[in-house]
Amino acid sequence: MHIFRFYFISVIIMFFALNKKANGQTTFGNDNKSGLSKIPERKLTKHKVLVVPFEPRMYMSQIDHSINAETKLDQKKIKQSIRFGLDEEIHRSIKKKMEVISFLDDTAKYKKDLYKTYSTVQYKFEKIPDQTNYQAPKSEKEKKYVQKGQLIAESDNQGKFMNAKFKDNSLLTDFQSHYKTDVFLFINQIDILTSEVPGSLNAHSYRTATVHYTILNAEGKEINSGISSTDFPSTVNDPDKISSSYFSRIADEIVSRMEKYLYPAEKK
Repeated sequence: MHIFRFYFISVIIMFFALNKKANGQTTFGNDNKSGLSKIPERKLTKHKVLVVPFEPRMYMSQIDHSINAETKLDQKKIKQSIRFGLDEEIHRSIKKKMEVISFLDDTAKYKKDLYKTYSTVQYKFEKIPDQTNYQAPKSEKEKKYVQKGQLIAESDNQGKFMNAKFKDNSLLTDFQSHYKTDVFLFINQIDILTSEVPGSLNAHSYRTATVHYTILNAEGKEINSGISSTDFPSTVNDPDKISSSYFSRIADEIVSRMEKYLYPAEKK
C-alpha cells in the first residue's frame, strides 16, 4: 500500500515537472520568434557607377594665372590636372562602397564612348535643388523679350546650375549593357572663382570651387543633381594639392547624396 502511494505521488510530481518544462520551452520559443520578427530584413543591393568627367570646355577658372605663376603649367595642363584630380577623388569616394569605372581610367579605351556621350548630352541651366528634401528640378520655360527689334532670351542664371539632359535614355541603356553599370554620375561643369585681384598680395582672398553634377539611373531617372562647393585659400596653387585636400570634400558630399538614394535605410 505504501509502495503504491509512493509510486502514485512520484508520477504526479513527474507530470507537473514535465508540464512546467514544456510550458517554459514553449514560452521561450514564442518570445524568440517575436523578437526575430521585429528585426528588419536587410537586403544589400550592389551598384556599379560610371563617372563621366566634365568636358574641357566646361572648365571655368579665375585662378589659372596664379597656378601658372607658381607651377609654370600652361592652361591646357592646368585644366587637365584639375579634371583628372577631381575624377580621382570621386573615384576614391565611390569605391568605398560600390564598384566604379570612369572614362578617364583609360582615355584611349573609352575615348569613343566619351565623345559619343558629349555629342549626345544637352546642358541646361536649372534651379538648384534643395538637398534637404530633394526633388528633381523641373524645366522652366525660357523667358524671351524683344529689344531693338531682336528676340532675346533671358540669361539670368543666378541660383541655377548646369544640368545634364538626354532626349532618350538609349545611351545609358547601352552603357548599362556594355559596362554593367546601373548608376551614372555626370560632372557637368566646374567653376573656380576668387575674390583676389591679379598681382595683389592679399593673403585673405578666398577661392570657391563649385562642381555642377547630375546622377541618373539606367532608366534615365534623375536621382540627384545640383552643386557642391568648397572654399580654399589663395595660397594653394598646386593642382594636386587642391584636388587631394579640397576636391575630396566635394566628392564625398556628392557621393553621400548618391548613397542617400541608393541605400535609404542606412541614412535613417
